Amino acid sequence: MALSWKLVIDSRDAATLADFWAAALEYEVEDPSALIEQLQGAGRIGEEAIVEHRGRKIFRGYAAVRHPDDPFDAVSGVGRGRRLLFQEVPEGKSGKNRLHIDVHGEPGGLDKLVNRLEGLGATRVREVDQGPAGHWWIMLDPEGNEFCAT
Repeated sequence: MALSWKLVIDSRDAATLADFWAAALEYEVEDPSALIEQLQGAGRIGEEAIVEHRGRKIFRGYAAVRHPDDPFDAVSGVGRGRRLLFQEVPEGKSGKNRLHIDVHGEPGGLDKLVNRLEGLGATRVREVDQGPAGHWWIMLDPEGNEFCAT
């Protein structure tokens, strides 16, 4: 049986980075507000555990995105498929990523993809053209995490 997984990404501002990646990948930002309401109503969490972001209650320090076609839990909003979880950590990024995301655009649409990602807040770093082996841009997300647009 295949295991389920999520990719966890450390961040300074989980909600803002989740917004970027949701737009970049055309994913959905998870909405945990129903679960938060349940937990608050039962006295299991207090106001210190939540913040409001874009008109919704979210858990302080955490935000996630999921593929729109994948199943998810209707109460918690948690995806059960392709999912990225952003968690706030006190330390900053200190070196090159050992793992990164490749964002694939339409065939022949690299310029359009890179321009769209820049419009969302990404930064171009370096173009790589390996001829028949591939052509891509190394980019940075708004917090400086490397990824490739191909």
